[in-house]
Amino acid sequence: MVDNQNQWQSNYEEKGYFVIRNYFTQTEISKLRKVILKFHESWKQDNEEFYHDDAFNSSLITGSQYLKTDDRLALFNFISSAKMMNAVESVIATNPAFMNTQLFFNPVNPQQKDFWHRDCQYDHDVDIQKVVIHETQVVHLRVPLFDELGMELIPGTHKRWDNEEEYDVRQEENGRESHENISGGKVINLAAGDMLVFSADMIHRGLYGLDRLAFDILVFDPSGDFVDYVDDDCLPDLSMLKDINDPRLFMNILELKSKANMKLAI
Repeated sequence: MVDNQNQWQSNYEEKGYFVIRNYFTQTEISKLRKVILKFHESWKQDNEEFYHDDAFNSSLITGSQYLKTDDRLALFNFISSAKMMNAVESVIATNPAFMNTQLFFNPVNPQQKDFWHRDCQYDHDVDIQKVVIHETQVVHLRVPLFDELGMELIPGTHKRWDNEEEYDVRQEENGRESHENISGGKVINLAAGDMLVFSADMIHRGLYGLDRLAFDILVFDPSGDFVDYVDDDCLPDLSMLKDINDPRLFMNILELKSKANMKLAI
């Protein structure tokens, strides 16, 4: 496993991503899929208009709004399983912290097209984006629940700024649109059982089509200032922690939140 982790780390450092084929068994994916579909069906009913008009993802899957305690515990134990933690710690070796979960699906609206972006562009203007891609570390761990077209990534953009073509397409400048192809894009097809690990701030896009339903776990380096992004309801409460086989990922974020609250109280 150490050799695998070293290779994963090397690939991530160089390219901004790595993919592990057939990482999860059919049984593991089947159990996960059952829980995620419970969330998804309830979420769709509760967000019917948004789902049909605009949506391509949802978040806060580990929260209490749509899932009962047993199902939430199943997710927490999957997220912090040995397989997941081996991948997480190959990228963030020291005290990685849980941030959120997201679920990506095909949009109902046929006018919506897959689009290039960096996650940081939704929080920062361009000048700050140029800084945070070098300073922060937020990682997506994508687990497809069905075979899908996967992702398209621009390798290396987790460490460098956009070239002219990438910027114009991503930012929709000079007549370009964010769904257009970019030279240098690397398509990563994914099957149920695979896992793709990639930098949130590299240039990427999900590819719509097939039975797309991808479960993403987001983790971050504790040196980054992301505590305010973490919804308390998505974390296990203290009574649940004892039923999580390896709660470190959640203990780390709970500790960071506790420290942040103490500073506010001073």
